[in-house]
Amino acid sequence: MMRWILGIVINAVIVFLIANYLPGVHVDSWSTAFWIAILLAVINILIWPIKWLLSLVTLGLFGLIINIALFWGLSFFVNGFTIDGFVPAVLGGLILTVASSIARGILK
Repeated sequence: MMRWILGIVINAVIVFLIANYLPGVHVDSWSTAFWIAILLAVINILIWPIKWLLSLVTLGLFGLIINIALFWGLSFFVNGFTIDGFVPAVLGGLILTVASSIARGILK
């Protein structure tokens, strides 16, 4: 449980840093970044079996595409989180996926 909470905190920090350094991605506050991290975690838990199976077939590419789509999709549902276009969504989702994977590897 503690690892899951720490993962959410790390993802919130990553989302906030992406918004500060990547043009086209905007997060209003830390609380918005935490909401995004929580929603990403919950959605990933719900779709994990499908994502895992399809990632095996596509050598991880499907998981990356899903993470990018989730990152962009949350901008439509979370107040205070906006993405200005396709390229910032892809770059932000890619950065989030790679940074989260590195953080998850360090936590283990």
